[in-house]
Amino acid sequence: MSNIHPTAYVAPEVELGAGVAVGPFAVIEGPGVVGEGCRIDAHAVIRPYVRMGRHNHVHPHAVLGGLPQDLGFDEATETYLDIGDHNVFREAVTLSRATKPGGSTRLGSHNYLMNGSHVGHDCVLGDRNIFASNVALGGHVQMGDRVFCGGGAVVHQFCRVGSLAILQGLAGINKDVIPYTMVGGRPGKHYRVNLVGVRRAGIDGDRLKAVSAAFRRLRNKQSLDDLPDTPELAYLRTWLAAESKRHGTLGFVELGRGDD
Repeated sequence: MSNIHPTAYVAPEVELGAGVAVGPFAVIEGPGVVGEGCRIDAHAVIRPYVRMGRHNHVHPHAVLGGLPQDLGFDEATETYLDIGDHNVFREAVTLSRATKPGGSTRLGSHNYLMNGSHVGHDCVLGDRNIFASNVALGGHVQMGDRVFCGGGAVVHQFCRVGSLAILQGLAGINKDVIPYTMVGGRPGKHYRVNLVGVRRAGIDGDRLKAVSAAFRRLRNKQSLDDLPDTPELAYLRTWLAAESKRHGTLGFVELGRGDD
């Protein structure tokens, strides 16, 4: 049974899972889905066409599923925001739904978005990403898993950010970010392998050596062909192949000369 505060508004066409808690003056517009065990705190707003999984926590004044910030968008277009499970949206976080009919902005599971963060329309994010305060993603950004974005980092529309990358605070990203790397500055620049994040993900020993070797090869514009076929390098090779297909050349952020 759901626990809905008497001052909250939940549209009749919203599907609520068991054990949903809705705080004072929160608004859930329909149609939409709020999964089992979700918590919607006071003054949070869930707009139409949001489909949310289980055990998400939406803090006060967050707005999920707002209209795309796209001047050409027709408000009558049915588009979606799809959210996985166990995500946390802190105060004043905003996520926009997609722009194309039937399209979806998508967020995986176990992500933590700190206050003031924004995810633009048509973005696709994986799992276990962490955004510090005031991170902003432009439209159509693609992000892998376990990315950490420092406070105030911004990512330009259509960019990709590979898994286990770290974006330093206030970084300005206008090209793609290679998986497993540390990026900082404006414009962004690759500095080294994200050793802390990679080790925390359980990648060590020969697997870590292979990631470091791959970064050195990329920095020196050398082939990865004779490096070991570890899970990390398999993902990296697939990511780079998609990069080449998108741009015709490797269009990622400049590779610096920091320690790796």
